Amino acid sequence: MRLTVDEYSKHFKMSKEMIHSKLRSKKLNYIIEDGITYIIVTQSSLKPALRSEIQNNKEDSLTKEKVVPNIAVVTKPKTTVAMVLGLYQKENQQLKEKILQLETKIDKLIDDKEQMLRDEMAKIEQVYSSKDEQLKNILELINAKLAAQESPTIHEIETIEKEQEIIELKQYLKTLNLETYQKKVIKKRFLAVYGKDVRIIQQNGKLYLDFSKYDYSDLLEY
Repeated sequence: MRLTVDEYSKHFKMSKEMIHSKLRSKKLNYIIEDGITYIIVTQSSLKPALRSEIQNNKEDSLTKEKVVPNIAVVTKPKTTVAMVLGLYQKENQQLKEKILQLETKIDKLIDDKEQMLRDEMAKIEQVYSSKDEQLKNILELINAKLAAQESPTIHEIETIEKEQEIIELKQYLKTLNLETYQKKVIKKRFLAVYGKDVRIIQQNGKLYLDFSKYDYSDLLEY
């Protein structure tokens, strides 16, 4: 029969130091299994009560060793190709969603930028329009003052006696056998020299010819 150092110390009323001393001096037979020292004793050297107690302890130890608690073993699932593909597809879908969100944000930023540019252009056009209107008003005021200050020229007369020699240019052109475009050319010719040629008489915005004083053949020529 074999006893551990603790069992030997208990049954033989011997200190552990004494037991180790005997072991070192090889006064006791012993073996070592799995790092545990067992002392070999004969059953005859043990008292019956001690033998029974040791035997019971041995049986209890064997029973405890045989009883294995039920431990739930978690088996790690084996990774398959389908699982890997599913994982990649999931990550790919998440990336697509993120890209879509970024594109939406970029489109909104572009729209906001274009709206800002349109607003700025509208403001600039409004400023220039206001400036143009002011300039137009100033020019009209200047023209009005200049017109008021102009004195009547020798071509403008208060009244024209409706004698046979004095006739309106438009009425005279009607008496001529001319085409419409020819009449327009002659009228433009008179307007071009008005103010420079003393032969041209003007009244109430109309041009008159005085054949008793002047020759208009050069202007009427076509």
